[in-house]
Amino acid sequence: MTGPAPAWYARRGGSGAGLITLLHPPYTLWHLGYVAIGAALAPRLDGRVLAGTLLAFAVGLGVSAHALDELHGHPLGTGLSDRVLVALAVGGFAVVAALAVVGAAEVSPWVLVWAAVGMVIATAYCLELVPALHTTLGFGLTWGAFPVLAGYWAQTTSVDAAAVMAAAGAVLLSMAQRSLSTPARFVRRDTGGAAVDFDADVPGWDGVELLRTWERPLQLLGAAVVVLAVALLLTHR
Repeated sequence: MTGPAPAWYARRGGSGAGLITLLHPPYTLWHLGYVAIGAALAPRLDGRVLAGTLLAFAVGLGVSAHALDELHGHPLGTGLSDRVLVALAVGGFAVVAALAVVGAAEVSPWVLVWAAVGMVIATAYCLELVPALHTTLGFGLTWGAFPVLAGYWAQTTSVDAAAVMAAAGAVLLSMAQRSLSTPARFVRRDTGGAAVDFDADVPGWDGVELLRTWERPLQLLGAAVVVLAVALLLTHR
């Protein structure tokens, strides 16, 4: 592999490096944080339930979803074969299903529905089966709002205004994340790290779009902090 790595956290080497890269460690932890935020908003925090919820998302998102994403065009160039990627995706979903069965027995049968929705979302998004999901807003709803709501619901088996506001804040944060990562991926993967002539005829890369690369995420981050603040205040009604 020559030129810049396909992602700033990507590792080069054998299958071990490929597996680490596949997990997207910083972003997986970021979105697991949303699960924890949702759980922390609950009046009472059940550590066992939180651990199970975090494990389900760690496997479903960190392994299965990312394996499907790599299967769809191998954007990270991990060197993992399609057979291995399919095995990781199916194996990860099997673990999620097993955790959901345990959760259904200990928390509520509706855990099975949450797990099924999560697996459908991961598959549809990563394989780009539903174009509307593979947008900035779609990313915010699937990888921002859903983890927050799932984390809260797992603790309370309900959803209230505070959880909804926190989910909205996670949507904005995730949209900011994608607004930054999309142009970064363009420079890393499509230009080979070479300087981009913004005066040239490069679609979507004029001066206005360059400013949006920085300013749009700032707008979203500012709004996200306000929305999350309201969510926290609502927990003290």
